[in-house]
Amino acid sequence: MSEQKSIFSKVDGIILMLYLALVFVGLVAVFSVEYRSTDVSYFLMNKSHMKQAIWLGISLFVGIIIIWTDSKFFSTFAYLSFGFGILLLLITIVAGKDVKGSHSWLGVGSFAFQPGEVCKIFTSLALAKFLSQPDTNFKTLKHRMIGIAIALVPSFIILLQDETGLALVYFSFFLVMYREGLPNVFLVVGFSVVILTLATLLIDRIVLLYIILGLAAVFAYFLWWDLKRDHVLKIFFAGILIVSIVFSQFAVPFVFKHVMKSYQVDRIYSMLGRDVPPEYSKTNDGIAPINKANASDYNVMQSKIAIGSGGFFGKGFLNGTSTKNDFVPEQNTDFIFCAVGEQFGFVGSLFLVALYLTLMLRVIFIAERQRAPFSRVYGYCVASILFFHFSVNISMTIGLAPVIGITLPLLSYGGSSLLSFSILIFILLRLDVDRQGMIR
Repeated sequence: MSEQKSIFSKVDGIILMLYLALVFVGLVAVFSVEYRSTDVSYFLMNKSHMKQAIWLGISLFVGIIIIWTDSKFFSTFAYLSFGFGILLLLITIVAGKDVKGSHSWLGVGSFAFQPGEVCKIFTSLALAKFLSQPDTNFKTLKHRMIGIAIALVPSFIILLQDETGLALVYFSFFLVMYREGLPNVFLVVGFSVVILTLATLLIDRIVLLYIILGLAAVFAYFLWWDLKRDHVLKIFFAGILIVSIVFSQFAVPFVFKHVMKSYQVDRIYSMLGRDVPPEYSKTNDGIAPINKANASDYNVMQSKIAIGSGGFFGKGFLNGTSTKNDFVPEQNTDFIFCAVGEQFGFVGSLFLVALYLTLMLRVIFIAERQRAPFSRVYGYCVASILFFHFSVNISMTIGLAPVIGITLPLLSYGGSSLLSFSILIFILLRLDVDRQGMIR
């Protein structure tokens, strides 16, 4: 008993308080968007805030068990848990349930969960295990490819479940690998792909082709003498030119026309403030063509109205007209930030952002003070996942990112989301308790 008290006394209190504060804000926000003056009680079990409170109780119970668990357990069974997670994802493709257009849920009756949410935990542990092993040399191409495979295999399986938003979360592990020595060239390539994709969507393809060829001519002029002497540089330069042309003229158009679904294309063009070009319009994917009256940016438009109407100090608790009257779709899940913005204004939103930033900085601080490589890498996994969810969710509610179904950590309603984030954080707290030891 005294040993258990000793373990709990070493738990980082700052992380725990920030966690509880964010969960409390989430419960208040979910309650505020569904409460009606005709409700006979605040504690109706069919309400989302009561279900979320039950999931909080389950999460805290699981958290206590995690704190009691030997920290070496998480390293020892990292690969086994990752394999189990992959198996769950594969089972979901065959036996999953369709919820809101995605085939990414498993469950029986009214109980359902997303294996993709849980697999974030398993992937974090597996990546931490691999990068912390003594025989792993992350400077070699082989081990870098293995690390990338650990991060992206779950993502590709989740894409097969039509859950794009959750699949993209796994790309946050590149931030972890960058911290562990992934070369800058990977980031350069990533940003180049994004920039070239946006250019392809915003600029006429023929005009873009001339721009690429013009830039190539300028670079060739300034590198003329080097190109004459260095055959490797010639091949490298020619390769970049060919890849850029193929990517912009063929790859992006093919993906937008034949791979992506109409609602995904429409959301991206809505974010860019453009109408979908006729060549990308689709009628064969089971979704009716979207016209201006039913544009997919309706969600974002209502979200902006709700947040903007909050002004500096907000309309006050339970006085959010847009959120209470269901003008904002998915207002207790993906667009929960609107409830905070409308009721508590710029001040409340700023306070919420400050809570998240403080939590993420504290997680990074804890990761950096670890002596065990496994604990350090895992800490950065937690920080990266939190950052991706936080930045993308808030960006999409204010129109800076396409709507892709990313929850706001610890705030959005959903048992799978709350439990998975809670487990992520409590495992980090448990590893931090034993930071004086070396976990292999």
